[in-house]
Amino acid sequence: MEVLRPSLININGRIYRRNVIKEEQFEEEEDFSYMGPSESEELAAEETCDTHLIEQTDKGYRCAIDVPSVLYKYIIGKKGETRRRLETDTKTSINIPKQGVEGQIVITGSHKAAVSSAVTRVEVLLDGFRRKQPFTHFLSFPLNDPKIQEGFLRFKDEVLEKCSQDHGVDGSIFQNPAKLHLTIGTMSLLNEMEVRKACEHLQECQNVLREIAGGKPLPLEVTGIEYMNDDPAMVDVLYAKVNVKDRSDKLQAIAERLVEHFVSTGLMVREWDRVKLHGTVINTLFRRDTTGEDTGSSRRQTTNEREAFDARNILKEFGAHRFGEEHELLMRYSRADLISEVHDERGRRCYRIFADEGALS
Repeated sequence: MEVLRPSLININGRIYRRNVIKEEQFEEEEDFSYMGPSESEELAAEETCDTHLIEQTDKGYRCAIDVPSVLYKYIIGKKGETRRRLETDTKTSINIPKQGVEGQIVITGSHKAAVSSAVTRVEVLLDGFRRKQPFTHFLSFPLNDPKIQEGFLRFKDEVLEKCSQDHGVDGSIFQNPAKLHLTIGTMSLLNEMEVRKACEHLQECQNVLREIAGGKPLPLEVTGIEYMNDDPAMVDVLYAKVNVKDRSDKLQAIAERLVEHFVSTGLMVREWDRVKLHGTVINTLFRRDTTGEDTGSSRRQTTNEREAFDARNILKEFGAHRFGEEHELLMRYSRADLISEVHDERGRRCYRIFADEGALS
């Protein structure tokens, strides 16, 4: 990052400059400063918090923020330096639960503007570090219809028969057929409360998405494969192409509406202007783990260790492979007790929270 051209972040319509400070405790700790008029000793009166309730108490003002315990350390900082700096700059007191104990960060101060400023600074700080957390959950449509599984297994057998001599191609890098799915978006849900919130928001989307689908299942066809990097000779992931049989854009519209809703809640970060619907069929992070389960084995590759494969012959021979059709993409939304454990595209353990009951068998 250039010192004279730091990256900017927009929170609630306010623009902040992100400055990077190297410290021993964390790989990279970030400091944020508000790009606006400098605060007076009593702080700028117009700097108000729109996202959290600031309560008046006998001793001043108080605001409680729900923060996953895994993020506490970023507010505390090395030897408590970050918290002290925040408290000094805003003339507030910041109370943080013990590490590992889920709770609320409570900010108190004599002036409402001071508490509001501290809340904003904490939000900006957390936003930067939250974006660095590996994703833990994803929204998906299941593609584990028996016909599609059969088409996938046929694809796997034929690829291994014709292309096993190509660099990096072996049976362990193929997806588990029982866990074929169409990814919509990924999230970092850092505690049980955030998981519950995600399930609640998913339920809120139900009527709108059923309206888009016309109250009927969406018949899909899964035909063809594609890759997303620049060099087909060095590929990490191959995707199956998925389309609605009537060639409508309903599936894309549903995906866009879901992502739009979850981004608005703060549970998801939008990565692309348009949702890239994809069903992973080959991923090098599966290498040497034929079950598709994350067992915690030291043999599983990390992102830095992964070995790419040569996909040129696969693309040439199977670019139009027909995996099959999903006639009943069920628009039933999972409850908390229907969450099924699966692994995501990066090989980490996570939970599918958008699935029909058939995906849980």
